[in-house]
Parts: sequence; C-alpha cells; structure tokens
Amino acid sequence: MSQLKKGAALSYITIILTNIVGLVLTPFIIKKLGDAEYGLYTLIGAFVGYISVLDFGLNNTIVRFVAKYRAEKDKQGEESFLGTTMFIYGIISLVILFCGVLLYYNLDSIFSSSLTSTELEKAKVMFVILIFNLAITLPGGAFAAICSGYEHFVFPRAVNIGRYIFRSLMVVGLLMYGGDAVGLVILDTIMNILVIVLNSIYVFKKLNVDFKFNIKDLFLVREIFSYSIWIFVFAVVGQFQWKASQIVLGSLTNTTMVAIYAIGVMLGTYYGAFSTAISGVFLPRATKMIVKNASGYELTMMMVKIGRISLVVLLLILGGFVLFGEQFIDLWVGENYKESWFIALVIMIVYTVPLVQAFGNLILEAKSKFRFKAIVYISFIVVGLVLGSFLVPSYGLKGMVIGASTGWLLSVIIMNVYYQREIKLSILLFFRELLRSILPTYLIIMLIGFFINKIPGNDWFNLLIKIFLYSLVFIVLIVRFGLNKNEHEMFKGFIQVKKNKNVYNQ
Repeated sequence: MSQLKKGAALSYITIILTNIVGLVLTPFIIKKLGDAEYGLYTLIGAFVGYISVLDFGLNNTIVRFVAKYRAEKDKQGEESFLGTTMFIYGIISLVILFCGVLLYYNLDSIFSSSLTSTELEKAKVMFVILIFNLAITLPGGAFAAICSGYEHFVFPRAVNIGRYIFRSLMVVGLLMYGGDAVGLVILDTIMNILVIVLNSIYVFKKLNVDFKFNIKDLFLVREIFSYSIWIFVFAVVGQFQWKASQIVLGSLTNTTMVAIYAIGVMLGTYYGAFSTAISGVFLPRATKMIVKNASGYELTMMMVKIGRISLVVLLLILGGFVLFGEQFIDLWVGENYKESWFIALVIMIVYTVPLVQAFGNLILEAKSKFRFKAIVYISFIVVGLVLGSFLVPSYGLKGMVIGASTGWLLSVIIMNVYYQREIKLSILLFFRELLRSILPTYLIIMLIGFFINKIPGNDWFNLLIKIFLYSLVFIVLIVRFGLNKNEHEMFKGFIQVKKNKNVYNQ
C-alpha cells in the first residue's frame, strides 16, 4: 500500500480515535471541571486561537513548495527555501510572544464583565502557557509539513496516534487526582514538544533534509509570502468562523453558554475532519498536476473522484446525526446541552459542499490563486459574525450559529462561480457526477432511518442498536446502488488487501 493510501488510512484511524476519545472524555472533563470552568477552558483556547494564525500559512506553503521542488528535482532550491522558512518562523515566534504580552495586560478589560475575579486569574495563567505553546509549536509544525511534502504521511500520523492515546490516559489520571484546566493546558504543551522532537528526528535522519540559511535571497522571501499570505488570511477566516463566535458569546452571555456552543462546534469540526483526512494528503498530487499543466476537465474529474469518496463518508455521519443526534447529546453530556445538536447540525450542513470540493481548494493553493477565496470568505464571514451578534439577544445560541453560517453559505456560492470562470472547472459536471446514484440512494436510506429511529427506548443500548441498523442499511445500499464501477473496484481492492493481510498474519 502506498504512502498516500497509508496516510489517508492513518488519518482516519486518528480521526476515529480522537473523535471516540473526545466523545468519551468530554462529559468526564465537564463533570470534573464543571460547566463554568469547561467554558473558561474553551473560551481562552478560542481567544489564543487568534494568535495562532500568525503562522501566516507557512505550513501549507512548505507542503506546496517542497512538492514543487521535488517535482522539479531542485534539491538546492528546496534547502534554501526551508532555511528561509525556518528563519521566518523564528521571527513569527518572537511576534507571538510580543502579541501575547500586549494581550495579557488587557485581559482584565476584555473579560471583566463576563468573568469572575477567580476565573480571570486562572484565565491569565492558561493564556501565558498557551502563548508559550504557540511560540514553539508553530515552527515545530514545519517538520510534519516537510514529511507531507515528501509524501511521507505514515510516520507523523503514527506519532499523532500515539500522542492522542497517551494524552487521553494522562487526562484521566490528571483529573482523577484533582487536576484542573491549567493542568490540561500544561499537559498539551508537553505533548506538543514531544511530537516536535520526534518529527524533527525523522526529517533529519530518515529524509536527510538539510536547511541552508540564506536570508539575503529577498526574491525567495517575497515568493514565499506572496503565496502564504493568502493562506494566512484564510486561516483568519477559520478563526473568525467559530472561535470569534465563542468570544462574542463570552462577552454577551456567560461561560456556560460558551460551553454549550463549544460542544456544538466541536461536533461540527469532527464532521469536517472525516473529509479532510482524504483531501489532506492530495496537495502534493495537486501541485504535480498543475506543474504538468493538467486540463480543467482532468482537474474537475479528480475533484469528483475525491469528492464522491468524501461525500459517502460525510452523508453517513450527517444522516446519523440528523436521526439520532439529539438522543446522543442527551445521553452524552446531558439535557443542559440540547441546543448543541442544532448548532452542530447547522455547521455540518454548511460545511458539506466546501468539504466535498476540498480538492478545488488544493488547486487554488497549487496555482497560487488563493487570494480571491481568502478575501471572499473573510469578508462574508465578518458579515455573518456581525449578523450573529445582532441575533444573539433575541435568539441566543441559535442566532449566533445562523448568522455565522449565512456568511459561509454566501462565500460557497461565490467560490463556485469563481471555480467555473477562472479555474475552468466544470461545476455543473462536478455536481452531476458527485450526486449521481448517491443522492437517490441516500434519500431511501434516510426514509428507512426514519423508521429505525422509531424503535422505542432512550438509553445507550437503544442508541447503539439504532446506529448499528442505520450503518448497516447505509453501507449495504450505498455499496450496492450508490457507488460507480471504479469505486466498486476500489472497495473490492481494499477488502482484498485486508484479507491478504489477515492470511499473512495467520
């Protein structure tokens, strides 16, 4: 199995593991910390998340340029690029520390009306630790990006799996022995340092990567920033989309409301992660296609191929959440969090189209045409955030998520027009081929799921029975009627590989 397939498989293992662990640990963490401190934990994490965008999109830039230099067999250019990038990262870390100092002395005025004096003191401690965390993990993330540029996905993803397992055990132990939100932040910082050390050893020893620090090459610096600046702007979009909503809620309401909203956001982002596990390994492939001048039709069909796989995974999750999500949240974190279902559902729905078009996003990165998308999204998401803040007093949490999602939907519509006119992708062809056979099959599945949901009962066993029956119906009908010929061959090939492995292991 290739690094590409292994990388995608390990990404799914990571996502499934982290989602299961997250779903299991979240109610435990809420119980141990309490609603207010859990809300404080997520609030400060969201606040510090703004500073994390000072990465300026360099991680994605590293993946794209390393793949480009390797396609061109330019080892010297790669070494100069990486050296320049690491120097820039050093500057960024200093900027992060400087911004952290400025914000630290303004936390009182920012949160004085919504946090108690005790919460504010604890927020300051977490803020300092998280700033230090960012200052080291942003440049440290470059090593994982280098691995991706080399299409070596297995090692960094295996390291992440190990980190999640070990962290989960440590979280349980920490909270069982009286740890608090500050302890969780310290634990995450230590784990991030270990991951950076392991990835750096792999890059230097296994990949034999060298850095040449030639900061006098202003042309290279300009080329890096002309590409990465718009990745950075789009990263700002990601922060505005949901973390800004939490900040607004923290200033207009209280930490308990932030906690409820945060649960919905967490479930919505889990949903997106299942798709990015597939698309996340294709940036080097997209870059190579662009270098080789692939046609608009070829790029469209590649987007269809990746999009259909993503869509099947997303519809499985979305349908299950529509049918059983309210029961799950009630059992998982309690009735106080029932609004989290609506928040998560809205996020999942508005995420679906951009997630299945993720390869289009990679094309923009490979073509260095990210500017338009970044401007469109950040403009309309600011509009959505303002709309949401106006709706909060009347509609509460639902008003915030509806306002934020409105800006996102408008951006998606505009980007599809841009893909058609400027990138020469055939959007009508994309949607026709994307939904062919999958959509009618899915409607039948949801109809059957409606009756499955009528099975009486409201405990965990009842929920698991419903999920099992729904998943079984989904897989059988999608495989039989939803997949096309190539996807059937891919599915059979995957099953055959698993069988061969089992025979070998015996």
